Amino acid sequence: MRKIFFAISLLLAVSVNSFAQFDIDAPIKWNARIEPAEQGIYEILVTASMDGLWHTYGLGPYDGGPNPTVLTVSGQGVELVGEPYIKQGGRKVMDDVFGMEIELLEDGDIIAQKVRFASDASGPIKAVVEYQACTQGSCMAPEEVELTLNIPSDAASGSISAEKKGDSGSLWGFILEAIAWGLVALLTPCVFPMIPMTVSFFLKQNEKNPAKGRFMAILYGICIVLIYTIPIAVIILLTYIIGGQNFAADIFNWLATSWINVLFFLIFVVFALSFFGAFELVLPSSVVNKTDSKSNRGGILGVFFMALTLVLVSFSCTGPIVGSAIIKSMQGEIITPIIVMLVFSIVFAIPFTIFAFAPSLLKKLPKSGGWLNTVKVVLGFVELALGMKFLSVADQTYHWGILDREVYLAFWIVIAGLLGMYLLGKIRFKYDSESDHVGVGRLILSIICFAFMVYMIPGMWGAPLKALSGYLPPIQTQDFVVPYTSGSAVGTYQAAGTSVSSAMNVPERKYSDKLHLPHGLIGYFTFDEALRASKEQDKPIFFDFTGHGCVNCREMEARVWSSPKVLEMLRNDFVICSLYGDDKMEVLPEDYKTLADGTVLKGMGKINSRFVFEKFQANAQPFYLVLDSEGGILSGPMGYNLNVDNYLDFLRKGLDSYRELR
Repeated sequence: MRKIFFAISLLLAVSVNSFAQFDIDAPIKWNARIEPAEQGIYEILVTASMDGLWHTYGLGPYDGGPNPTVLTVSGQGVELVGEPYIKQGGRKVMDDVFGMEIELLEDGDIIAQKVRFASDASGPIKAVVEYQACTQGSCMAPEEVELTLNIPSDAASGSISAEKKGDSGSLWGFILEAIAWGLVALLTPCVFPMIPMTVSFFLKQNEKNPAKGRFMAILYGICIVLIYTIPIAVIILLTYIIGGQNFAADIFNWLATSWINVLFFLIFVVFALSFFGAFELVLPSSVVNKTDSKSNRGGILGVFFMALTLVLVSFSCTGPIVGSAIIKSMQGEIITPIIVMLVFSIVFAIPFTIFAFAPSLLKKLPKSGGWLNTVKVVLGFVELALGMKFLSVADQTYHWGILDREVYLAFWIVIAGLLGMYLLGKIRFKYDSESDHVGVGRLILSIICFAFMVYMIPGMWGAPLKALSGYLPPIQTQDFVVPYTSGSAVGTYQAAGTSVSSAMNVPERKYSDKLHLPHGLIGYFTFDEALRASKEQDKPIFFDFTGHGCVNCREMEARVWSSPKVLEMLRNDFVICSLYGDDKMEVLPEDYKTLADGTVLKGMGKINSRFVFEKFQANAQPFYLVLDSEGGILSGPMGYNLNVDNYLDFLRKGLDSYRELR
């Protein structure tokens, strides 16, 4: 039973993202083909596919201007002829922001690169496109996509298609986080004591044959990396192979917002209690002993089992860290989580490889002692606080109402205060060493904890706490708040369970008994109702595709929507339509959606996600548009953007366009 529990725990913890939403389809897609151009010369043609809302920039260069699109072609025996050029399309405009003429690439435009193939040309051709997708004055982060083509076998005419191999996205951010987690894992008490064991094992290897010992040390590090990485890669790739990338993203999206989050919460609580010393959380001794005994055989097999023993013994400390690293990277990607796991395992394995390579370095390490248990207890407090996010996501998507904002804050305030007291030595756990003084490091950390606690206290009465807005339940779930004044927009935050419609003489709206907007705003939670209200009130629609588990949505609402000018426009000039893509509520029968294959969708989240994807070809959150009374796009889309001025421009453009249509 214990084996099953730990296997399921590790599998689930590394297979879900609870902090981010999925973006399956990039706004700009690229494909490539090869066509003969002239005698002995071929053209690699790279075509951009996008809807009319998006564009990217030309080849430049733009000194002091926007990021140009860059095409780089490489391959064995592939000789470039000239520079890349725009073969089709390209629209030149005067950009007032940059004060220069720039070229825009739009749907169907083609970038070309002429090439010549040498007699020894072989292998694939790689065409790498670096670009920045922009729309309505708002741009996404620069991205990179690699397209792979085959060299024509007979240099005959025709075309060879290419598919997207991968893009960079925010990969570097995930890699840096994986490096940080790998370094943290080395300080955990179940990992640190494994260093002497490693040195002891390889000291014998070095004594017998130094050259062989060094080879075994390198092999040891490789085995650690493979043991950590391969299982994760197999799980992700199998899911992808079975149903494709959309299928994998749908599974992860369901896991990210389903009742499974309660299980994650319980797992984090169990780890926290173990770190506090309530019990020792280890894999079954029979598993560890069996692998450890095989590691004594020596040779390559012995090195492998030595690495496996390290991974198994350190599981109780690295398990939640590995899970957190993967959770942060699962955004519908297939390669990114594997790379994150690979980076984490490399960082984790390097010190062990070094000590295996040169056992004498052990003498320079600090001795294991009470400081290691302090690290363990601090991690326990952190795990306990972070675990609550999982429970909060499930609570919001299923409308249980057990973890409203003030309850969530109360737990975090108490946890921060207890951690501060522990660091000051006012609380001691089972395995803590006695100390007659407090070190400078512990004092500084305790000050940070108490400062964090004091910062959160006003939130119990409705303070926005913008720095934490992405991780707290929305403020409209709070049972008691104080009145606020926001410029000329005065009102109160809506308390959970109240009906703003009845209080302000507004017609009752579907699902408004369970769904609420922040800052006392009144809106609609079905698209049809919003269209009718738009026609009746003669106002454009502010369209908001959001989610209960969307961290960026909460940040936008707390940092941008709360701006006096933005809030005033949303309250007075628009009909608000908020569609939740992860809500588990079953809608009324008249709102069921029947698919072409006869499948009937009844869940609000599934229906809304399908609607937004079919109508606007989008599934990322947050996703904002300004629409007319027929559902036509007037402005946007606008995504996660904390610049209030940009958001105001987006709203004003939509409002001005609507007025021009009247």
